[in-house]
Amino acid sequence: MLVADRLIKDFGHHRAVGGVSFSLNTGEVLGFLGPNGAGKSTTMRMLAGCLEPDGGRALIAGHDCQLDRLKAQARLGYLPEGAPAYPAMTPRSFVEFGLRARGFSGPELAHARDLALERARLGDKARQPIGTLSKGYKRRAALAAAISHDPDVLILDEPTDGLDPNQKDSVRALIQELARDKAIIISTHILEEVPAVCTRSILIAQGRILFDGTPHDLARQSEGGTVETAFRHMTSNPGQFTRASATGEGVS
Repeated sequence: MLVADRLIKDFGHHRAVGGVSFSLNTGEVLGFLGPNGAGKSTTMRMLAGCLEPDGGRALIAGHDCQLDRLKAQARLGYLPEGAPAYPAMTPRSFVEFGLRARGFSGPELAHARDLALERARLGDKARQPIGTLSKGYKRRAALAAAISHDPDVLILDEPTDGLDPNQKDSVRALIQELARDKAIIISTHILEEVPAVCTRSILIAQGRILFDGTPHDLARQSEGGTVETAFRHMTSNPGQFTRASATGEGVS
């Protein structure tokens, strides 16, 4: 459903992403992990068709994100970090605006709008100007817009940023519900979310993949036996590692 094929992105003399490759199928929830500056957001922006790669290609549902961008993006829901929203709009009108831009109208639009607002648990905040909402509710408004058109692929950059513990639990439950018929990428610094929500994890540092496998097998990459200790161990000196598989093959 989603393919990253040897993606490369340079900013001047700095190589931010250096040949990243992986694929994602329907039903998978991928935790895309790495320290700040690892190349996570740059990779996700290339997958979303918001940034052109300098090498390689990205595919969404078989459509090239660069050569067939509109068809690829029609199958994608993208929640960037710090997703912008019009402060004078309400979450309800913001979701509706996005749906109209995608060609929805009439009863189809109303149904998709109301379902997205309900799934994001916006309640009576759906009719309040976005500029007056808390950071958590602004995030939920952006999430509602990302899922409103029922895309096949979701790319969510820090989806629980700014949410309280109860709100985080509801978003995690929503992600698990949506994963039944979607392929989902989550980038997060909240590592406890990875074993709680994800079926797979990729760890990236210095623009290259260090690990690709289940969260359980990622935890086994360090003596501490947790995702957190494996993250610290592998990213503290990424030059020690070649790409590790779920079996640990490739770890040096």
